[in-house]
Amino acid sequence: MKLYLNATSPYARAVRITAIEKQLDQPLELVWVDPWQSPEALLAVNPAAKIPVLVTDTGAPITETLNILFYLDQQAPGGLQLLSQLQPHPPSLTLLGFGQALMDAAFQTVIARKHDGNRADQHELAQRRIQAIHRLLAAIDLHLSEHPHQTQPDISICDVVIGVALAYLDFRLSEIPWRSDFPALADWMTQIEARKSFEATRFE
Repeated sequence: MKLYLNATSPYARAVRITAIEKQLDQPLELVWVDPWQSPEALLAVNPAAKIPVLVTDTGAPITETLNILFYLDQQAPGGLQLLSQLQPHPPSLTLLGFGQALMDAAFQTVIARKHDGNRADQHELAQRRIQAIHRLLAAIDLHLSEHPHQTQPDISICDVVIGVALAYLDFRLSEIPWRSDFPALADWMTQIEARKSFEATRFE
C-alpha cells in the first residue's frame, strides 16, 4: 500500500496513526507530496489534489480520511478493532462527528490564514470557525465526561481523530488555550499523546 501525504496534514496524521495501531505501518509506503503544487503523481490518484490518499495493493486509490480509516480497520480483523466502539454505541458516532468537525474548522482556519494573512480572521466565516472550535471543545469535553471510556490499551477511531485535532490546535492555533480551559480534556489528551503511534507521528 502507498500513502500520499505531507508532514503537516492532520488528516494524513490520523491515517498514519491508524496504520500504526493496526500494525500496518511496515507494508505502508509513504509518498511525500506538496498538494498545493498539484504534482502529477498526486493528480493521478486523486484529481482533487488532496491528501491523504491510500492506494491499495490492487492499485485502487481511496480518498477522504474516514474512508481510509475504515478501510485500514478492516485489513487486520484479528487485531485492534478501532471501529468496535462505534457500531453498538451511537454516542461514539456523535463524538466522532465532533472530532471531525473540530479538525475541519482548525484546518480551514489555518488555510485561510495561509492565503489571506491577518485579514482572514476579519471575515465572518473565519469568526464562525473560531466560535465553532470553542463550542466543539466544550462539547467534546462534556461528552467525554458523560461517556468515559478506556483508552489504554484500546483506542478507537474517535480517539485518533480527536487526539489529532487537539494536537493540531497546539501545532497551528496555539493561541487557543484549550488545555487550561478544559483540564479534564487535557488529562485525557495526555493518555493519548503517550501512545507510540502519536509519538512517532508528531507534527513537524
